[in-house]
Amino acid sequence: MNNHSQVIEQYQRDGVVRISQLFSAEMITKIREELQRYICEDLDAKPADARTLEADGKTIRNLWRLEQHCPYFRQLAQQAELVELIGQLVGGEPVLCGVETFSKPARIGSGVPYHQDNAYFCQTPPDMLTLWIAIDRVTVENGAVTFILGSHQQGMLPTKPSGVTGNSIGLANEPTTPKSEQFCATLEPGDATIHHCQIIHHSDANQTDQSRLGLLFVYRASHTKTDSQLKHDYTTAVTTTPPA
Repeated sequence: MNNHSQVIEQYQRDGVVRISQLFSAEMITKIREELQRYICEDLDAKPADARTLEADGKTIRNLWRLEQHCPYFRQLAQQAELVELIGQLVGGEPVLCGVETFSKPARIGSGVPYHQDNAYFCQTPPDMLTLWIAIDRVTVENGAVTFILGSHQQGMLPTKPSGVTGNSIGLANEPTTPKSEQFCATLEPGDATIHHCQIIHHSDANQTDQSRLGLLFVYRASHTKTDSQLKHDYTTAVTTTPPA
């Protein structure tokens, strides 16, 4: 892993940091195998909201709450070295809040509108982040996540329901920052990004023949509390467009 001080400095300044080869090729193979096993052997017995499907009604877009449904992924997200770094970034005792996948299957993977994660997490203070691990190669063409650097310092911006299944709430107004000035997080398998819950980001649809699969660990500091107004806005959006 990169030097912690460099990761912390960049994260605090930009709201996102890219880490090369956080996980080895062998670990990525193991993760891929465990995801496939979970889908084939366990998923049918889980609640309907354990996954979101693409528009075709059969291809998995997201797996949710893997930390509850699969001990392997809960343990993976609680490795001591990871937890130590996350604690420094959130400024307190880290609490694992979610393990999930975001997949953009070849040709049909849907896009994600501009949003801030805390519109979903609803935490104050916003000491919360997501560790995003590339399982597949992530390119501009297959839907890399793109971030507006430093936008986590703007606070929470107005939102509106997006109508997108699995990403039900987005920004009320699209940012004016040109895409050419945004940070496009292209990644090799095993690379990762860590991003703040208030940074503005989005991703385009996958129109290539290559899938784009990411595994996400979400953490907050133990001192955060639920913001009632953010929770109200999110509940309204997710009631309109449920995740499953």
